[in-house]
Amino acid sequence: MDHADRWRFAKRRANFEPLSPISFLKRTARIFPDRTAIVYGDLRRTYAEMESRCRRLSSFIDSRGLGQGDVVSVMLPNLPEMVELHFAAPANGRILHTVSTRLDANGVRFQLQHSKSKLLVFDAEYAGVIEAAVADMTSPPILVELVDRGAPVSVQASSSAHMSYEQALALGDDSIALQGPEDEWQPIALSYTSGTTGNPKGVVTHHRGAYLNAVANVLAWSVPAHPVYLWVLGMFHCDGWCFPWTITHQAGTHVCLRKVDPALIFTLSETERVTHLCAAPVVLSMLTTEAHANHRRFAEPVDILTAGAPPAAPIIGAIESINARITQVYGLTETYASTTFSAWRSEWDTLPPQERHHRKARQGVEYPACEELGVIDAFGNQVPWDGETVGEVVVRGNTVMAGYLDNPAATDEALANGWFHTGDLATRDDEGYISIRDRIKDIINSGGEKISSIEIEDVLFEHPDLLE
Repeated sequence: MDHADRWRFAKRRANFEPLSPISFLKRTARIFPDRTAIVYGDLRRTYAEMESRCRRLSSFIDSRGLGQGDVVSVMLPNLPEMVELHFAAPANGRILHTVSTRLDANGVRFQLQHSKSKLLVFDAEYAGVIEAAVADMTSPPILVELVDRGAPVSVQASSSAHMSYEQALALGDDSIALQGPEDEWQPIALSYTSGTTGNPKGVVTHHRGAYLNAVANVLAWSVPAHPVYLWVLGMFHCDGWCFPWTITHQAGTHVCLRKVDPALIFTLSETERVTHLCAAPVVLSMLTTEAHANHRRFAEPVDILTAGAPPAAPIIGAIESINARITQVYGLTETYASTTFSAWRSEWDTLPPQERHHRKARQGVEYPACEELGVIDAFGNQVPWDGETVGEVVVRGNTVMAGYLDNPAATDEALANGWFHTGDLATRDDEGYISIRDRIKDIINSGGEKISSIEIEDVLFEHPDLLE
């Protein structure tokens, strides 16, 4: 026997299962069937009820002929059904496609046509946009409409021409299990980039990456068992940074919120005992404005994960003054959202407040599922760790997209030379932490001098009379 053959073993049913976050629901529903999974207004659902509904929805989608490689599109606010669809839609080899609720009919039509969507679940508020989007399509998707009775009456107008979400559930069979992929490299989701320079690109992510990033969220943020998570971040954005799967993995409670409302966020944080939420920096500004105007603060400490436009140190200081703990992450749609985070070191606890906040304002170091992070110059060399030399942020690992749908040229360019090229410019300091300076396309050229718009914002934020 060849020496190497001694160490080769076959993958067997007993020792190998393709990684998929779909499995999280089965496990949690079995171990904690009576724990509260979903809260929305007066609605309360247990994990047993959530799994039953997901099974029925998946069975219904099966009955409409959708299988391996077929796309299920979703245009919903942060409702309980949006959580359900993160498990039911990508089961049995299908692909979940979340549509931004901010798109117009042309934007929706492009995505539906490009993805070749077979079924679309949408909220009644967007009925006009959807009907305009599909009007001229030669092969429109099957339409399933959700009427949210918790929404304002003005957006509850339902069209009898469309099957309702609850009717679809009634046609399903909850004895049919949610099946994961045969290959963990199979696509789990399709998300579109912003398309600022033309039509957006369709980012394809896979089950393996989604599983790993969902678990990485637990590790990076030290998420305990049974968190109470408030859905402020839109679930349509990078699949809610994988948190539909993360919170389910931790047998937590998904507190749903249809619309960002700072006053309601404070109220829910108290009535539901919220422990965690994710929010863009602009929402942090809204919360601090509400807090100052109406003397509000979080009754119990709330952990907040933030990303997007890099938040300035004064914003971090303002939100932490109302009993929140901030962790910043950085990433892109192509990296399942988070790929770095501002990992905190205990020796910084005693630093003056302003210095602590500036450290938290950095985008940080590798996320637990990110294998390698670099900042490179135009020749592909790593820049010095001096906090001054600017280069492009590049990453590699299992939580980088599979590629862009039907766009091999863009895929090759983005994944050239063994790295995913983010298009973001950053410095790296002597502690190994990166700080984003700008997008390559946003850098300001003044008389040959390269100026970062983010650095200008940071200086302005230091003025005591400026909040946002």
